[in-house]
Amino acid sequence: MPFAKTALRHLVLAASLATAVVAAPATAQQTLVIGNDRGGLVGQRAQLIERLKRAGQRVEIRGSVCYSSCTMYLGAGNVCVDPRTSFGFHGPSRSGRPLPADQFDKWSRIMAQYYSPQLQQWFMTQARYSITTVTQISGRDLIAMGYRTC
Repeated sequence: MPFAKTALRHLVLAASLATAVVAAPATAQQTLVIGNDRGGLVGQRAQLIERLKRAGQRVEIRGSVCYSSCTMYLGAGNVCVDPRTSFGFHGPSRSGRPLPADQFDKWSRIMAQYYSPQLQQWFMTQARYSITTVTQISGRDLIAMGYRTC
C-alpha cells in the first residue's frame, strides 16, 4: 500500500508540474517567427502586438511577405527583419472598400503608431491612400531605415 500512495503522490506532482509549464507565461527568450503573413484585422493585431511588447518577446519577421496589418509587427519592440522579406503597405479599408473619413483616419493612425518615425511619416502621407493596391518595401530598405536585421 505505501508504494501505491507514493506512486500516486508522484503522479499528482508530475501533473501539477506539467500544468505549471503549460500555464507559464512567454519569456523574453522565446521567439515568435512571422512569415508569409498577408494581414488581418487591425484591432486584433494591435492587441496581440501589445501583449508581445509587454512580455518582451522577440519577434522575427521572415518569409516571402508581410503585408497589411502584418507590418504592425514592426512595432513589437524586440523585433528584427529579414532583408529578403517584402513588406506590403496600404490604407485601412473594409474588405477593399473605403472607410468613412473619420474611421479611415482613426485606423490609419492606429497602424502608423507601430512604425518608426520615418516609416510612419511615409505611411501617413503616401501609402495609406492606396486602398486596392499594396506598396511594397523590402526588408533591406527597412533595415536601412533603422530596423534590426535577423
